[in-house]
Amino acid sequence: MALPTSSTATTLNQDQKKSYLFPFILVTSLFFFWGFVHNLDPILIPHLRKAFTLNYLQSSLVDFSVFIAYFVMALPAGFVMRKYGYKSGILLGLLLFGVGSLLFIPAANTREYALFLGALFVIASGLTFLETAANPYAALLGPKESSTQRLNFAQSFNGLAVVVAPMIGGRFILSGTNLTEAQKAAMTPQALDAYLAAEAATVKGPYLTLGIIILVVALIFALTKLPEIKEEEGKPSSFAHATRHKHLIWAVIAQFFYVGAQVCVSSFFINVAVKAANISEIAAADYLGLGYGLAFMVGRFVGTFFMKFISPNKLLAIYAGINIVLSAIAIISSGMITVYALIGVAFFMSIMFPTIFSLGIQGLGSDTKIGSSLIIMSIVGGALLPLLMGRISDMTGNIQNGYIIPLVCFIVVLYFGWKGYKVKST
Repeated sequence: MALPTSSTATTLNQDQKKSYLFPFILVTSLFFFWGFVHNLDPILIPHLRKAFTLNYLQSSLVDFSVFIAYFVMALPAGFVMRKYGYKSGILLGLLLFGVGSLLFIPAANTREYALFLGALFVIASGLTFLETAANPYAALLGPKESSTQRLNFAQSFNGLAVVVAPMIGGRFILSGTNLTEAQKAAMTPQALDAYLAAEAATVKGPYLTLGIIILVVALIFALTKLPEIKEEEGKPSSFAHATRHKHLIWAVIAQFFYVGAQVCVSSFFINVAVKAANISEIAAADYLGLGYGLAFMVGRFVGTFFMKFISPNKLLAIYAGINIVLSAIAIISSGMITVYALIGVAFFMSIMFPTIFSLGIQGLGSDTKIGSSLIIMSIVGGALLPLLMGRISDMTGNIQNGYIIPLVCFIVVLYFGWKGYKVKST
């Protein structure tokens, strides 16, 4: 069964033609798992900020450690896929994901912030392999004309994780105890040390459980035969060859700014909700899951439906324009209006990653795998832009001012949906 993704056809091996359904279901499960661990990060950031008495810039190193891995590991992930296939990339990704999760135990026992950051880097290295493989694989498992809808559907389960992860993380990681500086100053050194140790230790159970589950999933993948999509002979792919595609370059730029926006909005959500609306961190975590997360998940399904009637690029541009307005409201508003504006941002962000990705790999042919790697590399925006947002928040003393960063990011996404998506090669 042919899978024409471009002028360069793609085919399946004869003995692997039977069905795309089960492989698609199995690969779609990965979208949930990496979405789950990503959406524990907005819980980790305020939690580790408290456990290690960090400022906003220091706590944003959580995002830096995660998303810098995408930049470092994306090309190696692409190499593994080109040489050994999508399944090998998925297996290696799951192993790194599982091992990194288990590293949270020694990190918590030693109470070294650097070890937490190292464990997050290992997890994110695994996620890089998973996303580099699973995004194009899901898009290619079916007709070319429905690839964007198919990828948005798979990404909807990533949206489900946005709902579930904050609720679980909020219950099992956040203690709900927030001591003021005066209260901590009044404690004996031994009592303060015990308090901070107890805060650091709450991560062990959730990440141990997650690590075991992911290693079991890796075993299931190892024992399952997946169809391997192979490009037919054509022009050799290379970095230079892939960058001839102007729409791919714009997709890389748009994805850099989109991921930066998403991480900025979600990672500081709990902090801004506590400050602006004067609610507890556990209540803020519930708003992150049931409000922000549910809006993100529903937005994915609604967006997939809308794409039957509106072209993906137009819907992307419309959603980006709405988010520019909502980001401005989040900056200037107060109370629950700020929280509701950010929940609205989540709904309209929902389709952006898969839509940018799918539009970016259109017509790449033999350059699809390296093009996928380049788009995954652009996720480094999630490492760099939150640092800038944290710096703005520390300098101005108001975390809401930092939301100027997502506002600018959505302007770039709007341009990609308006003009940058058009398939052009030099």
